[in-house]
Amino acid sequence: MKVVLFCGGLGMRMRSGPDSLPKPMMPIGSRPVLWHIMKYYAHFGHTEFVLALGYGANAVKDYFLTYQETHSNDFVLTKGGEQVELLSSDISEWRITFVDTGMDTAIGERLRRVRRYLDDDEVFLANYGDVLTDAPMDRIVDDFLATDAVGSLMAVPPQDSFHVVRYDPDGTMRDLEPVADMTMCINGGYFVLRQGIFDYLNEGEDLVMDACVRAARDGRFRVHPHTGFWAPMDTLKERSALEEMNRVGDRPWAVWDRAGRPGVRRVPEVEVGDVVGRARATA
Repeated sequence: MKVVLFCGGLGMRMRSGPDSLPKPMMPIGSRPVLWHIMKYYAHFGHTEFVLALGYGANAVKDYFLTYQETHSNDFVLTKGGEQVELLSSDISEWRITFVDTGMDTAIGERLRRVRRYLDDDEVFLANYGDVLTDAPMDRIVDDFLATDAVGSLMAVPPQDSFHVVRYDPDGTMRDLEPVADMTMCINGGYFVLRQGIFDYLNEGEDLVMDACVRAARDGRFRVHPHTGFWAPMDTLKERSALEEMNRVGDRPWAVWDRAGRPGVRRVPEVEVGDVVGRARATA
């Protein structure tokens, strides 16, 4: 089952200059967040990737063309470095297709432009390329395959520290409620899709706010709620938090390496409800 990763967004909230790396290439530890996401999918047996590239495409290509297995794998060096024997490998079983989908292209259009590389896969996976989770992808896929839906997305409780203000028309405040405590979910950026999603997606459109909404109105789109670990990397603050977790060995997203503790959320479990936010024009 192929995995489409949207790698073309500018990531304006994380850029420190005009030559900043594209957001999927921002590192967590010694590897970019894109690598962590690919390792996650590979853990569940999904090792065929289609990268929908845009801004910073060369940085993504060069990273894998000059990939250094020794940076994250143990190895044996002999003859003064003439021979290197890897004791494990990250990407030797991966098949990665690199597709330039344009600089300012909507996510839905990026998906349309890589459709030809999905071959005969009736069902495929997709991801924003900057969100980490410990969700059981095997179970998510199995649940989806038991339906006739054209797609599903993972719904997660909101992470923002904002508060919702409730007030009367005369300006009297009635309540102040943390967003994270509300019984609603946001789009977590992990998709399972059938080829039928393209029946709902027109040229130049967005995947979520156009195709997914149309399919949902026809009763052909589903939600998989997840209350375990989930973390975006939209901002420098979020990246710093993930860097610190990685530094201390608390990596709940590293399902391939259970040395890290399972993630613990500070929000209550929620029932399936409205899914809001995190729709993107480009990624």
